[in-house]
Amino acid sequence: MKIFPIIPIWLMILICLGLFILSCWKEKRKKFLIKQVFIIGLLFLINLRIMIPAKEAMAMSNNLDVLFVVDNTLSMIAEDYQGTNPRMEGVKKDCEFIIDELSGARFSVIVFNNSSQILTPYTKDINITKESIEIIHPPEELYAKGSRLDISLEDMEMSLKKSKDGNDNIRIVFYISDGEINSKNEMSSFKSLKKYIDNGSVLGYGTTSGGYMKVIDYYTEQEEYLEDTSDYPYKKAVSKINETTLKKIAKELGIDYINMNNGQNSLKTKLNEIKKMAKTTYKKDDLSNYQDLYYLFVIPLLSLLVLKYRELQNH
Repeated sequence: MKIFPIIPIWLMILICLGLFILSCWKEKRKKFLIKQVFIIGLLFLINLRIMIPAKEAMAMSNNLDVLFVVDNTLSMIAEDYQGTNPRMEGVKKDCEFIIDELSGARFSVIVFNNSSQILTPYTKDINITKESIEIIHPPEELYAKGSRLDISLEDMEMSLKKSKDGNDNIRIVFYISDGEINSKNEMSSFKSLKKYIDNGSVLGYGTTSGGYMKVIDYYTEQEEYLEDTSDYPYKKAVSKINETTLKKIAKELGIDYINMNNGQNSLKTKLNEIKKMAKTTYKKDDLSNYQDLYYLFVIPLLSLLVLKYRELQNH
C-alpha cells in the first residue's frame, strides 16, 4: 500500500483540526458532532490518496527529443486546411497525432509571432505538451506586427543545444508554418542549426489559392473577416502558403518538407522512419502499477453530507 497525498499531510492535519474545533464550537448535540467527526475523517482519508498494488504496468520510454516550432501569426487562422478549416486547427490535430505516435519521447514546444517563446521545455509528460499546443492562438489583430519566420532561431538553438549536451538523444524538429512573410527584413539562414538535428520535417499549411482569416473585432467584439486595407474599397485579406520559403528552411535544416493539406500519408511515413531510429525501453510505471481507492471514501462522505444538508433544512 502507498499514499500520494493531494495536500501535504501536515497542512491537512491543520485543516481537519480547524474544522473539528469549529464543529465543537457550533454543534452542541453529541450525535450530530459524531457525524461531523466522520466527515472530517473521510476528508482526511480521501486526501491521503491511498493506493494498493494492481496489475503490473510498463511505461515506454525512448531516446527521442522532439521539438515543435509553431508559427502562430494571424495567417495561421486562414481557412484553407483540407477545405475551409483554419490552419491552426489542422496544426493542433496533426501535432497530437505526432505526440501519440512518438509516445515515450521528450517533447518541447516553441511558438513564434511578434516574438518567440519556449512554451514548454523538454518533458515526457504528453498531457502538458498537448495542453500547451491546444492553447496556442494567434495574437489579436491590433497587436500583430507581421511575420518573421527566423524570429525563433535563438530559442531553437538554445533548445537543441540543451538537448545535445550530456546525452545521446536523437533530436527531431517539426517546424510548422505557412511560410508567409510580411516583414521587410531579409530572413536569416537556418543552416547553423543543421548540425544539431537528426531528423524531422518542415510542415507547411495553406494553399496557393489561399484562405480568409476570421478575427474578433477589437471594438465590436464580433467575428469578422480580416480586411486588406492597402487599397480602397477594402476586400477580405487572403493568406497564401509560401512553399518556396518553407522548402528553403527545410533544406537549410537538413530535413524534409511536407505540405500538410494532403500530407498525412507522408507524415506517417516520416514518423515510421523516426521510430526506427529510436532506442525504446520499458520500465515499471510506479503510478500505473497501483489502484486508487479514494472513491471508496467518497460514497459514505456524500451520504453524510446529504444527511447533514437535510438536518440544516429541518432547523
